[in-house]
Amino acid sequence: MTRIVRFADDTGTVHTGVSDGTGTIRTFDGAPRIADLLRLPAAELRTLTEATAASSGPGLPAGDVLLLPPLDGLMELWAAGVTYERSRDARVAESAQRSVYERIYDAERPELFFKSQPWRVVTDDEPIAVREDSGLDVPEPELGLVLNRHGETVGYVIVDDVSSRSIEGENPLYLPQAKIYAGSAAVSAGIAPFWEIEDATALKIALVVRRDGAVAYEATTTTASFHRPPQGLVDHLWHSQPFPDGAVLSTGTGIVPGLDFTLQGGDIVEITIDGVGKLSNPVLGDQAELDWLVDAIDRPLTRRAHRKGLSGGR
Repeated sequence: MTRIVRFADDTGTVHTGVSDGTGTIRTFDGAPRIADLLRLPAAELRTLTEATAASSGPGLPAGDVLLLPPLDGLMELWAAGVTYERSRDARVAESAQRSVYERIYDAERPELFFKSQPWRVVTDDEPIAVREDSGLDVPEPELGLVLNRHGETVGYVIVDDVSSRSIEGENPLYLPQAKIYAGSAAVSAGIAPFWEIEDATALKIALVVRRDGAVAYEATTTTASFHRPPQGLVDHLWHSQPFPDGAVLSTGTGIVPGLDFTLQGGDIVEITIDGVGKLSNPVLGDQAELDWLVDAIDRPLTRRAHRKGLSGGR
């Protein structure tokens, strides 16, 4: 199982490398960023990744480094909405503007929105948050496409597009406030390369929310329920703007809890996607507790003190 990872060593120096699934990471020569790797065509990235994974030398024990979100440079995190029938139905139920979501489901142009800059993204074991001015907040488990600057899908990640349903439901023009805030974007640390995912439209996605040691909510879906092909989303995103360092595009959710469920501080959100991995995040009820993300821009080891060890990682 190959994963492309971004990590900090004990000096706080950031590297990229290849994890081989046995607990060993081999670094790419030349200290490239993820952004640099995404400037390569897909075939060149595969050649480089496989050569790095096969290189001689002891490598680094994965337990001795701090895995970081796999976004840097000028990368951006974007997301798509209403790409599953379940998502359409949920948006209609919560919204005072039902026709907006019914119409976008069948429209040629998809709903696409900016989600986060790299420095605001959290990863495995790091906290997400709910807005204090919202009464209905949910995780949205999604398959993320890792796209190079040419618009080619070179890998896959798990994305939690944490959202305020009450704010978006009040008025669709509030979408940025419902979607973009401290603790609203979590991405799994390892990029599953495209050549190891046989069919991205046939992957099981599972969500479990734990509260006080018990399961508060759980559900599953599959990317076979996509209403829109993923490449169609990419084509629209790339249509009118360049992404010089590539991007991650979250493809929408097919799991939306009923209106009687909301995230609470202290919850644990676990998302699993077959072939891609697992993402676990504790939930904060106070967004101010995420102010450390500013310090982590220049001091990535700051993140270590805020990890909960949910997946046994460092």
